[in-house]
Amino acid sequence: MIDLKNKNIIVTGASGGIGNSIIEKLSDIGANILASGTKIEKLEALKKKFENVKILKFDISQSQKIDEFIENATKELGGSLDCLINNAGITQDNLAIRMNYEEWKKVIDINLTSVFLTSKFAIKKMLKNKSGKIVNITSVVGHTGNIGQANYTASKAGVVAMSKSLAIEYAKKNININCISPGFIKTAMTDKLDENFKEAIISKIPSARLGEPNDIANAVVFLCSNQSNYINGETLHVNGGMYMA
Repeated sequence: MIDLKNKNIIVTGASGGIGNSIIEKLSDIGANILASGTKIEKLEALKKKFENVKILKFDISQSQKIDEFIENATKELGGSLDCLINNAGITQDNLAIRMNYEEWKKVIDINLTSVFLTSKFAIKKMLKNKSGKIVNITSVVGHTGNIGQANYTASKAGVVAMSKSLAIEYAKKNININCISPGFIKTAMTDKLDENFKEAIISKIPSARLGEPNDIANAVVFLCSNQSNYINGETLHVNGGMYMA
C-alpha cells in the first residue's frame, strides 16, 4: 500500500479539476500539502475541506518571484520538501499564421519556463534532504501535435525533454523527475466542448471514454511514492490508449 504520510508536497495549479483530485488523493494518504494557484476562493475551499492542506496564492507567471515562492511554500510545510507537482498550465490557441508573439510567449513562459524554475529551486531544497520527487504534468498533444496549439504542444514537449535532462543530472542525488501525460480528461474545459467534437475525440480513444481527474491523481501518487524509486526521466501516459508510444 502506498504511504505518503508526513511527506511535504507542493502542488501548483491546485484550484483546477485535476489539481483538486491530486490534492484529495494526496490528502487521503496522509501527505502534508501546499496547494498553490491564482483563485483564492478555490484554495480556501481546499483548505477548509482538508485539514492537512496549506495554501499559498501565487501566479506562476511571475518568474522573478518563483525562488521566493518555493522558499515560502517550503517554510509553510515546515522547512523541508519531498515532492513537487507541476500541474499549472494555460492554453492560448490559434492557428500558427494568426498566433501573435504574446500568445506564443505567454504559454511558453507559464507552461515551460515556470516548470524549469520551480523544479530548479525545488531541487535545491531536495538536495539538502538527499532525496526528492518531481512530477510534471504534460499532455498527449505534446507527443502528437494538435491543430491550433503550436505554442501549447511546444511547451509540453519541452517539459518532457527538460525533465529527462534534469533526471540525468540529479539521479545520483536520489531525486526522481518524471512526467505524466494526460489524454482528454473530464474537466470544466472539456465540459464546454461541442458534443460532436467530443464524440470525435472519443472515437479516437480505444477505451471509448474520457478520463477522470482521479486517473491522473492516481498516477501522481504512484510517482511520488517509494514504489516508483527506480523510475526516472520517464513519461507515464494516461490516455485510455489514445497514444501508444
